[in-house]
Amino acid sequence: MCYSIINDLHKYLLSEEEFMPKFAETSIPAVFQNRVEQFGDRAIVAYKKDGVYTDISWKEMNDMVRKLGYFLINKGINPGDKVCLFSPNRYEWWVADMAILSIGAVNVPIYATNSAEESRYVIENSDAVMCFTATKEHTSKIVSVRPKLPNLREIISFDPLANPQEGVLDLATALKEGAASPKADEFDKRIKGIKNTDMATIIYTSGTTGNPKGVMLSHNNFFANVQQIYNVDPELFKRALELTFLSFLPLAHSFERTVGYYTPMSFGMKVYFAEDFSKIVENFNEVHPTCIVSVPRLFEKIHAGILAKVAGAPPMKKAMFNWAMGLAKQNLPYICNNKPRTGLFAFKYNLANKLIFSKLKVALGMDKLEFGFSGGGPLAVADAEFFLGMGISIVEGFGLTETTPVTNANHPKKIKPGTVGPAVKDTIVKIGDGGEVLIKGPQVMMGYYKNEEATKEVMTDDGFFRTGDIGEIDADGYLKITGRIKDLIITSGGKNISPQNIENSLKTSQYVEQVAIIGDNRKYLSALIVPAFAELEGWAKENGINVSSRDELIKDPKINELFAKEIETYMKDYARVEQIRKFTLLPKEWSQETDELTPTLKLKRRVINQKYKDVIDKMYPEDLG
Repeated sequence: MCYSIINDLHKYLLSEEEFMPKFAETSIPAVFQNRVEQFGDRAIVAYKKDGVYTDISWKEMNDMVRKLGYFLINKGINPGDKVCLFSPNRYEWWVADMAILSIGAVNVPIYATNSAEESRYVIENSDAVMCFTATKEHTSKIVSVRPKLPNLREIISFDPLANPQEGVLDLATALKEGAASPKADEFDKRIKGIKNTDMATIIYTSGTTGNPKGVMLSHNNFFANVQQIYNVDPELFKRALELTFLSFLPLAHSFERTVGYYTPMSFGMKVYFAEDFSKIVENFNEVHPTCIVSVPRLFEKIHAGILAKVAGAPPMKKAMFNWAMGLAKQNLPYICNNKPRTGLFAFKYNLANKLIFSKLKVALGMDKLEFGFSGGGPLAVADAEFFLGMGISIVEGFGLTETTPVTNANHPKKIKPGTVGPAVKDTIVKIGDGGEVLIKGPQVMMGYYKNEEATKEVMTDDGFFRTGDIGEIDADGYLKITGRIKDLIITSGGKNISPQNIENSLKTSQYVEQVAIIGDNRKYLSALIVPAFAELEGWAKENGINVSSRDELIKDPKINELFAKEIETYMKDYARVEQIRKFTLLPKEWSQETDELTPTLKLKRRVINQKYKDVIDKMYPEDLG
């Protein structure tokens, strides 16, 4: 099935003029070329240059795409060839992606944080013949493993090269070479020759349980999911040209690629590139986006940061905030069900908004935010309700790389915090054996590259994809994810426990930054906890604790007593078998660089269990003999 959005664009964006598409929309590049004709001099993206956001128009983007496409054709890149893209989010990522796809080749993205060896595996396994790199560091990684990659013909760096070498050139040179030998007719012919069923990309999973698998997604997988996202809230897309995205999740992942790239591109929305996650609040304040896609981590950090500041505020300000938050709680039935506030409550809420919420949203750069889509992991109910209560529409969805990714999404006019919403259009979601969530729809992948056995393992006989997630569906069709099969903790007593809900509850504490629940094949649960050190150090100072390092801080008896009380508070509603008996505080935050987190900021539980084995064993002295 091929999904076209051209009719929707005619209806909502082009009512005042006639538009004849140049290309039949059977591929992503065809959509792009048609939008270039429609939007020409309008800005498609903006990037940070010399400290200022700088626009690139659709025409300017297309000029680079075509020149790079000519270069690739001249270099002998044929339809179906694999080309890797090793880069963080930047406009050149879009240029390279669109050039690769336009000539019928397949884009194989590599996470910007991957090591040289991880990158080598992707290049080798995908049979890639060329690799784009972003910075000197990325280029050096690929050059270091190139002797092991006999099929890799060329490396092209986005950044200028100080010392060009054989088989390595920069993007500026590639664009010049493409311009010097244009292949416009061949370029257009290639686009017209792409079928909607053709492979567009191979996205490698994070490989937390072994070597990553290459997920093959077609042009139609992306088309279908863009249309499905549109159908979640068609009213939003009526104003597409007024909307702006801020891009900060990795484009190498299907979540950002589909929702934060192909969707805005398809409807003419402008996209700003964040500098990096550490500067996200600064970039929010510069851009004031209307739409974002994010993992729960962003919302967790913002919520925790605000609560920490309030905790240290003067009594009057603290009382005002708590009063406003009480009204925010009362606002949930209104915003979640799209009902107008009335009477005395409306007056009180509007006052709270004027005094507290509006100022807070401006400070966060979220004053224009209309739609925030959270995915990639469970969003804690407390975090969702915090933003919803203030009038910021944060909705949770669900999906996997193998489903392009969106399969479920809360409707902005009927939000149920704690759920990932009903199935999107043309998608069947059901619960299989053991509570496993099963998916069937046009967004489900073509399969795993060169791994037919793994493909068969994840597909049922009747064509459903096995997600590996455990869930339940309520009477309204809303899906609630309760755990992940591979993360399931089975205690020595035979009790099955999902750690994610417990972890989310603990992260509600202002003193908890990260947490991993331990207990597989153990008598009881324990926890590894990374404290929120900024808040904890403030508490220590207020309570007369003077230490010279974080290592000393986490060993202080008063600090450990504080965390014991926090655990007791946030675990009070859990069953006895789910209670945390022991915990250990850790001095360093987990990250992608230190390999405890995936690029989408999920815990690598296997890595954590291995890395902290000695620490974990000390919490189970009875098992040591």
